[in-house]
Amino acid sequence: MRAPELTGDVWLNTGGEQVTLAGLRGKVVLLDFWTSGCVNCLHVLDELRPLEEEFADVLVTIGVHSPKFQHEGEAAAIEAAVERYGVHHPVLNDPAMKTWDAYAVKAWPTLVVVDPAGYVVHVAAGEGHAEALRKVIGGVVEAHERAGTLRRGGSPYVPAEIEKTELRFPGKAVVTSEGRVLVADTGNHSIAEFASDAETLVRRFGSGVRGAVDGAFDMARFAEPGGLALLPERVALKVGYHLVVADTANHLLRGVDLRTGGVTTIAGTGTQWRDGDSSGRAIEVDLTSPWDVRWWDAAGGVVVAMAGNHTLSLFDPVGGTVERFAGTTVEGLRDGAAKEAFLAQPSGLAVGRDRLWFVDAETSALRWIEPVGDDYTVYTAVGTDLFSFGHKDGKAPSALLQHPLGLAVLPDGTVAVADTYNGSIRRYDQARGEVSTIARNLAEPSGLVVTDGGVLVVESAAHRLVPLAAEHDEVDGARLAVQRRPTVVASGEIDFSVLFVPPPGEKFDDRFGPSTRLEVTASPPELLAEGAGTGTELRRTLTLAEGHSGGVLQVVAQAASCDVEGEHPVCRVTRQDWGVPIKLDPEGKAELQLVMSGSPDT
Repeated sequence: MRAPELTGDVWLNTGGEQVTLAGLRGKVVLLDFWTSGCVNCLHVLDELRPLEEEFADVLVTIGVHSPKFQHEGEAAAIEAAVERYGVHHPVLNDPAMKTWDAYAVKAWPTLVVVDPAGYVVHVAAGEGHAEALRKVIGGVVEAHERAGTLRRGGSPYVPAEIEKTELRFPGKAVVTSEGRVLVADTGNHSIAEFASDAETLVRRFGSGVRGAVDGAFDMARFAEPGGLALLPERVALKVGYHLVVADTANHLLRGVDLRTGGVTTIAGTGTQWRDGDSSGRAIEVDLTSPWDVRWWDAAGGVVVAMAGNHTLSLFDPVGGTVERFAGTTVEGLRDGAAKEAFLAQPSGLAVGRDRLWFVDAETSALRWIEPVGDDYTVYTAVGTDLFSFGHKDGKAPSALLQHPLGLAVLPDGTVAVADTYNGSIRRYDQARGEVSTIARNLAEPSGLVVTDGGVLVVESAAHRLVPLAAEHDEVDGARLAVQRRPTVVASGEIDFSVLFVPPPGEKFDDRFGPSTRLEVTASPPELLAEGAGTGTELRRTLTLAEGHSGGVLQVVAQAASCDVEGEHPVCRVTRQDWGVPIKLDPEGKAELQLVMSGSPDT
């Protein structure tokens, strides 16, 4: 198909110039449909960097920022996100999702390859497609070089100026027993230590250069560090470090000795988790975007908010192990037994009494987990589903948040929430079951920390710590929803499939059993009368219940493929999660196909 022209609001990283596909004829164009709050989209930004370097003279990557949340579509928010995540290619802000609709995109992230003649030649949804894209782009380059239709050199990318500040997009903070404030200085790839006034910088852990290097405080390297957790003194004495750092973009946990300043890797391999067991020896387990960490006595270890696969893990510093603690890796909102619950990008943790509180960013939810008998159970205080959000106070079941990233249990037992995309601090009163707003007009608050002098807010997009000036302000805002249009299908039986075509030079890997897996659930569960569950085929019949107006299909698909040639062929697992909003209509189609990887003509 001919690639539709790009339509949107504002161009970034182009020096103010508008970019068109027509003007890029002769170049290979890679469109990356993303949104800044989607952790899988952030993974893809990292995956694309080597490809952009390898094909620098023939490839133009264009980020199409199609927002899920209202805040993400605002000009200031996307400008901050482009800087925060080091995006070094042109970005089109697509707040009305016109380009998203033109390409029939159904998932964040989605990648589209357009050849030098302006035709779509490959589509891939989700992450983990770097090697497949390398082969596809290489083949396109070779074919068009032979045909004389390839144009080398030149780029529409113009880097934006970056302001220098002491903190850069800080994430979380903790306070030591001496009253010093430790801040995850995410944009500066380091941990900043401030005196008790939260203003005087004492020292830094990390050189400020992005990387994964252990060693002395001034030589070590981090990559977008996020959450911080202080260990109990009894545990710190045993393991030789006091601070656990969620080294988010490195997919590691790091330990910091606050006496010597030494930094060591304590969990993770540095390879991002894709599939399989996520329990075992800590230094042998793959992690995926650990976003926050918190010691919890009730669990006997450090709980890790594993945003990248929608789970909580438990790290035992003394035993040196990591195990799955809550969540199934399916993105959604479902309460119940911890290991059967659905989570959605958990991003902040706090401990209060016998509960571990957490916020799920993608369902805009405040939730908690507590011991029940010999196990743990997950409950929800605020939040309903993947696509509902807003700013509304009142009784908790009807209250609304928008992509919260942090929280803290206050001295009076109430829970303060950094309601990030609403730029507010909210308070949940457990006794009354109510939500109120206690501060507004903040720039993406992402963390909260209780000190002897009050509460500090990590105001991420303003690059600072500020005292919480609590002022009750009841907000009765509207319920909002994503602008992506629901997929219209008929009720009753529909033909459902996921398209996966092995990349050039690869084949399905069936040596150890079926090479594909498909899991389908729905919210609400009764939407699926038949067809829910897990199987090995990427195609099945779903029966959508009569009488429902719609809901969300939750789909997890994966496929294993290996190199066709070579003595020791390399094998890869591709996996994608979808949350597809659907609307039932008698006139809707009786089929639905999701593209994981392949040509649209396949």
